[in-house]
Amino acid sequence: MTRGPGRLWLAGMWAALALSSPLRGQEQPAPPPAQLPDQQVAETLDYGVDASTRMTVPVNIGTHGPYQFIVDTGSERTVISSELARTLALGPGPHVIVHSMTEVSEIPTVVLPGLRVGQRTMEDIEAPFFSRRNLGAHGILGVDTLQTQRVIFDFHRQEMTIVPSRRVDPRWPPGEIVVTARSRFGRLMLIDAEVDGQRVYVIVDTGGQITVGNNALRRALERRHRLGAMATVNVLSVTGGEFTAEYTLARHIRIGGANIVNLPIAFADVHPFEQLELMDRPAILLGMDALRLFDRVSVDFANRRVRLLLPDSSENGAAVRIAGGAATLIGH
Repeated sequence: MTRGPGRLWLAGMWAALALSSPLRGQEQPAPPPAQLPDQQVAETLDYGVDASTRMTVPVNIGTHGPYQFIVDTGSERTVISSELARTLALGPGPHVIVHSMTEVSEIPTVVLPGLRVGQRTMEDIEAPFFSRRNLGAHGILGVDTLQTQRVIFDFHRQEMTIVPSRRVDPRWPPGEIVVTARSRFGRLMLIDAEVDGQRVYVIVDTGGQITVGNNALRRALERRHRLGAMATVNVLSVTGGEFTAEYTLARHIRIGGANIVNLPIAFADVHPFEQLELMDRPAILLGMDALRLFDRVSVDFANRRVRLLLPDSSENGAAVRIAGGAATLIGH
């Protein structure tokens, strides 16, 4: 989300996708990063998985908790459920304008005193609040708490590691793919990517249940006669708004040296594309359905780098089929 004075774009639209289809189960300056203790070290946390396969981690607020928050690399700001805000009697913050997937709303905030993830504590975060029913968790952990960090999601071990970006990257096993990103309004955007031969911009979004493409991509694929049969999916935003999008299977998605085939993509010109000024350029929000195909994913905000580790990594780049899923991940 992009925020200027009194303005906020919430990327929780990606963080709360409710599916009712065969897919179910499958420039304004950004705010400064939260200040963290100077003695930063790597720290590994166990994570949970919510009903829509998004990652959650335990978060403490003041002396209370832990509470499960969704980790959302697509959301610029941290968000809390209105139920938890009431339970903790949190003090009010300023009202902000929120651009969700379906609408623009003026939303109040509350002040989170001493939000703690592992051993890291951030003070006085102003967080919008929404119904837990729409969030799908107690809250969303956004980029404002992660901008100076490297976040490593190890799906094989079910761990999340938080490392200061200034520390040297450890060596990964063979099969690692490194993709350089650009920073766009606080989010990381990958530019070395294609969908069925069409160049696209990719926003990495760990809060999204599914991958979403804009209509500029849909039109480009139609012109190339590469758009498959369409079905419908219902999308629910954090504000409770709902709309119907059409989706199809992308036969081949390339991100750097990684290739994914037969991944569902829902098409809609949602507010995130408008806020990122990507309405006229083919783009996708890469959701958890794609990211979970890898054994490990590292998102380094400060160094603008994404690392991907193929499952059962090998140097020959053989295809790897994911049990229980239609999508296939192929190596270099």
